[in-house]
Amino acid sequence: MTTRRLDFDTCYLAVSARDARFDGRFYTAVTSTGIYCRPVCPARTPARQNVRFFRHAAAAEAAGFRPCRRCRPELSPGDPRWNVRADLVGRALRLIDDGVADDQGVAGLARRLHVTERHLHRLFVTEIGTGPLAVARTRRLLLAKQLLTETSLSITDVAFAAGFGSVRQFNAAMKESYGFAPGELRKGRIGTGAAVTAARRGHAVPAPDEQPRSAASTATGLTLRLGHRMPYDARSMLRFLAARAIPGLESVTWSGQETAANGTPPAEVASYSRAIPGGSLTLAPAADHVKLIVHADDMRRLAKIVSRCRRLLDLDADPEAVAAVLGPTALGPLIAQRPGLRVPGAFDGFEPAVRAVVGQQISVAGARTILGRIAVRAGTSDGRPAGSVLFPSAERLAGADLTGLGLTTRRIATLRALAEAVAAGEIDLDGAQDPAEAVTLLLRIPGIGPWTAGYIALRSLRDPDAWPAGDLMLRKTMARLGIPAEEAEHWRPWRAYAALHLWSAPTPPPP
Repeated sequence: MTTRRLDFDTCYLAVSARDARFDGRFYTAVTSTGIYCRPVCPARTPARQNVRFFRHAAAAEAAGFRPCRRCRPELSPGDPRWNVRADLVGRALRLIDDGVADDQGVAGLARRLHVTERHLHRLFVTEIGTGPLAVARTRRLLLAKQLLTETSLSITDVAFAAGFGSVRQFNAAMKESYGFAPGELRKGRIGTGAAVTAARRGHAVPAPDEQPRSAASTATGLTLRLGHRMPYDARSMLRFLAARAIPGLESVTWSGQETAANGTPPAEVASYSRAIPGGSLTLAPAADHVKLIVHADDMRRLAKIVSRCRRLLDLDADPEAVAAVLGPTALGPLIAQRPGLRVPGAFDGFEPAVRAVVGQQISVAGARTILGRIAVRAGTSDGRPAGSVLFPSAERLAGADLTGLGLTTRRIATLRALAEAVAAGEIDLDGAQDPAEAVTLLLRIPGIGPWTAGYIALRSLRDPDAWPAGDLMLRKTMARLGIPAEEAEHWRPWRAYAALHLWSAPTPPPP
């Protein structure tokens, strides 16, 4: 499929085969029913003459189609091509998922990207088929639909959690786009016309007692499913995060027990937890999805939380696309051992940037200890239980006293310069800035070299082609496997995944 135009035959074959590789890459709209579906929808394949294909769910909804209640487009993983391209539209989509358009409008979104609203709208219409305002609206509606389906939140709470300014606005948007009110969706009454089209499409209309529900009270937290493509190596992801978990901020639990910093976890995968402003979250990998449990005082942050959790666990990646490039190379045996390995991202882009600076020339465990001290010294308790902290913002770290924490004077100066650049908006580590531009600016900071900038690009900037040049473990592993340094050029555009495979490569036992 091309960048701007979907190939009809390729899409139709994917829909006919229910090919999961295309899930999230396009959506199928059926003109005879007015419904759009994921490529993996189990319903009967529609006739060719009744089908239209759209690159984004917002484009399908802008054309007058409603989401399928059987395959549930709100559970579809994101399109990984935007991360590879990292162009203006891709970065704008990332910020929309982060709730920037909800908080600041399209004008604020354009300002964050340093372009005009008109130019941004023109690019969206060309690449996606509809404008950024429609994309933000569809994101809110699909999140609201998921909350109505999977939780017992009140309709008022659903409206604000999904990013709507009022319940009236939420009701009007649901009726205009989907043809029924939020209460009718929850009760299983989707209106006569919608019921007819659903029946014609072969979609069952669930009765009230058939609607899945997840606990969403203060005691148990709000629970949502986060979809991803298979395979997914959750164990390797949690091992990586466990080794780097900042005390008081993060923890990884295995078989009911929290891991030690240098402990070897048992085979069973459990969960990752962290503190967030106003609460906490837990991510627990399941068979074909990740369960997100959120405890928060203000659920209006939910869209941002979901977006950042997906980034943290790299849930939108396409493992088959990665394997297609890396598999035929010298990395082939490693790819076969861990076919679903992902690149750990970041909940907050500033955190891994600080970690990269702190971790220069010291062990992972040593960096973890110092980061815990920084969090206690410069972070905020936010009224949290004793021993629980939030990592400091760039503004707080820029003015914090970091002496006596085990950092050299030069390292403290580098951290302060980095924090000042991020606080001033010169460097954006949360998605608005082109990765190449951000790396160039990072390299201008005294004390940040190619390895540090590469690590920040890999985790904070989510650049799939990031390569931490000069990394000692990468060099040693490549030498042990007989892989020459120039071989890395053949791993583009997935060098970040190649780095993870090399870092995760089993070490032979000593003689």
